[in-house]
Amino acid sequence: MDASNMIRTGQRHRWAVAGLFLMNGFVSGSWAPQIPVFLTRLGISEFTLGLLILLFGVGAVTAMPWSGYLMSRHGSSKVVRGFATVTAFGLLGVALAPNVPLAAVAMFLFGGLIGGMDVAMNANAVVVERYMSRAIMSSSHAFWSLGGFFGGGAGGLIIQNYGHLSHAIGVTLIALLVLAICYRHVIADKAPATHEHHKFSLPRSPTVYLVGLMALFSMIPEGAVLDWAALYLQQERGTDLATAGFAFGLFAGAMALMRFLGDGVRNRFGAVKTLRVSSLIAAAGMLIAGLSTQPWLVIAAFALSGIGIANVVPIIFSAGGNQPGMASTTGMSVVTTMGYSGILLAPSAIGFAAERTGFSIIFVALSALLVIVCLMGNLVRTADFDHNKVGE
Repeated sequence: MDASNMIRTGQRHRWAVAGLFLMNGFVSGSWAPQIPVFLTRLGISEFTLGLLILLFGVGAVTAMPWSGYLMSRHGSSKVVRGFATVTAFGLLGVALAPNVPLAAVAMFLFGGLIGGMDVAMNANAVVVERYMSRAIMSSSHAFWSLGGFFGGGAGGLIIQNYGHLSHAIGVTLIALLVLAICYRHVIADKAPATHEHHKFSLPRSPTVYLVGLMALFSMIPEGAVLDWAALYLQQERGTDLATAGFAFGLFAGAMALMRFLGDGVRNRFGAVKTLRVSSLIAAAGMLIAGLSTQPWLVIAAFALSGIGIANVVPIIFSAGGNQPGMASTTGMSVVTTMGYSGILLAPSAIGFAAERTGFSIIFVALSALLVIVCLMGNLVRTADFDHNKVGE
């Protein structure tokens, strides 16, 4: 294959995996506007709703290592196509659930599908990065954020005018359309070695778990801003609800914008330097947010933290998928599972601690986690590319 054909083929693979990220984010984001209807339709309390949402997270974390196992046997392309096909129907299953027991099953399965697809699409993005010998992970995650924005932003209006079931059907059809466009252009992995992964087992290398710890320390602050920033601004900084809502909005917007720019930064400066500078920017934002008494400075600090965190997680995921002597699917499974466990488990722990200490000290402590990520930065050197292996 000549160079021009390789470039065109690489671009098709690149846009296919971007479409998968967009689809996953769109289906995930479309769940948010369904929540109020879900609550009233089933006649449940907020506590019960919290337990059902927890089941979504448990399903995701349960499915992630099994997605890695399936990829070690069949490759990421087959697994991501399979998960994506079923994931398109995940929200519809929740919308159709007529009672709490069936809703619990639907939420667990929905979370499992989203989580399993998440691991597989990240692993497939690593394959594309190797093929193209350049970073695409940050912008892939930006497409996930973009999908979430469209899914969450348009859903409320559609549900209000056409009902929750029509909305869920529409989400399913759009997801299937995106998948149909991407399906045949998803890059195929090399056939797994016949001697690898005949049974489910965890890798023995400690390095991949340290990289997973970096993902955990990076994603806990992201989850903290999502779940607690607005409450922090209301309770401890005296803002109204409308102002408090800007905290996560600007954080997420800054993160999405920076992720579209992040691959170019990483290609220019390398994974280690980009991660170290980015994690320090994120840490500074969290520290200012925790110490400032001015609401708009706190909001600006969260946006600054979003700029920093934006590229940290994609770099860590790339490093996890490029561990020496380990299948990329195995490394990716470990790192994504550990990282997303932070978003699942951290909110309740942070809420428990904040009842006793307040949120201010929590955000200061989270800045320290990001400094630790910076100090561990050398572990992501595997995220950089050997340009002599283009197209392998």
